[in-house]
Amino acid sequence: MMEREIAVLVIGDEERTRSRLREALGASGWRVCTAASEDEALGLLSAGAPFDALVLDAGAGAGLGVEVLRRYRESGGKIPAVAIGADGEGIQRMIEGGANECVAGPWDGDQLSLAIQKAVLAARHLPQNEARIENRAIAPDVDVGFVSVSEAMRRVFEMVDRVADADVPVMIRGESGVGKDVVARAIHARSSRRAGPFVKINCAALPSELLESELFGHERGAFTGAHTEKPGKFELADGGTIFLDELGEMHVALQAKLLQVLQDEEFYRVGGRKPIRVDARVVVATNRELEAEIERQRFREDLYYRLNVVSVRVPPLRERKEDILPLVEHFISKYAADGEGPEIRPDVLRRFLEHDWPGNVRELENMVRRLVVLGDEKLVLEELAVRSGARSEGPPPPPAMPEEGLKEIARRAAMLAEREAIEQMLKLTGWNKRKAALRLKISYKALLYKIKECGICDPRLAHTRGT
Repeated sequence: MMEREIAVLVIGDEERTRSRLREALGASGWRVCTAASEDEALGLLSAGAPFDALVLDAGAGAGLGVEVLRRYRESGGKIPAVAIGADGEGIQRMIEGGANECVAGPWDGDQLSLAIQKAVLAARHLPQNEARIENRAIAPDVDVGFVSVSEAMRRVFEMVDRVADADVPVMIRGESGVGKDVVARAIHARSSRRAGPFVKINCAALPSELLESELFGHERGAFTGAHTEKPGKFELADGGTIFLDELGEMHVALQAKLLQVLQDEEFYRVGGRKPIRVDARVVVATNRELEAEIERQRFREDLYYRLNVVSVRVPPLRERKEDILPLVEHFISKYAADGEGPEIRPDVLRRFLEHDWPGNVRELENMVRRLVVLGDEKLVLEELAVRSGARSEGPPPPPAMPEEGLKEIARRAAMLAEREAIEQMLKLTGWNKRKAALRLKISYKALLYKIKECGICDPRLAHTRGT
């Protein structure tokens, strides 16, 4: 419910569309004014008419709304705008031009009413929502995809704006699942290197010897299985940005080679004799406290200072809970087959807001995805209660479990059995992953993925760390 009557300016060059909009909005009790030309619309806006929202026809062949919005935003206009009737390309154009909401055609009165209310409420109570608009449109060729209305994330993207063109190393810090990857992509997308490649590598996904080859490439015959030469990620990132995710997991020996690359701006492929020079900006991310890792001699201090030129901290979701509902809406649209998704009851949304989300945005996304797929809010509430260590409200669930619940139990049982089989084979092979993969009849990469997914740890490494 809005605090007062909404005044809406409808902009479009088709009389039939303007009439339909005037009728639909008037039926909601809103004051409606229309403009049939660019000059008329901009004249009303420049005269300071007290509009709460703009509604622009962005249907096929209707370029008037796009041009009016572009010129209005360029002049500093802040009134929230809703585009209607747009197709995929039209939606992209309207978002780039500054639209707050887009309603794909054909539209109905309820859809339009909801979109206008969302846009107006955001403008009245969450002016920092502009950060969300900018992030959705910063680079059409790079899917940044960050949904946020919080002040905390507005500050993050202010920092991104300041450092994007500085062309210095950036260290992105934050817990797992907060969206460090998205911030790295935003830095690249807003930089002068945006036309170049964005190359990502996860330093925790590969053992040290394979990670070195992935980063710097190798020559033919450098090691068993190196049948051809292969360029590394640094070469592929020439002219663009290389993103080293989970940097804190990199072995100290490999850190030394990375430091040399940063200092000399050149490196050798594995088994190579010719230096290779590249021009790639380095952005790194970590969920570890690297200062503590330096004290434990697990991270090089000189590399830390070389990379930590600019530090960007991405806050956990529990520190920006106003982002939860927009994210829920975003993930429902993402995973629902028709884009509509189920309606979520207020008590479920309240539990979402109360939960601390230790897994952050990734945990929330998985929970919403489960809700969309299973269609059973009770299962989600029960899982939230288990995760938070609290009992769910209301009477205990009946012993009978829906079919989807049995499937979930079966999935977990299968994962436990899979973990047990992998651990047993690793023990039999003396933790030789290649031999284990061969005997399990799966690829080496698949085994590495399953080891990580099942949370299997090499006990020898645990013993080494504990000494």
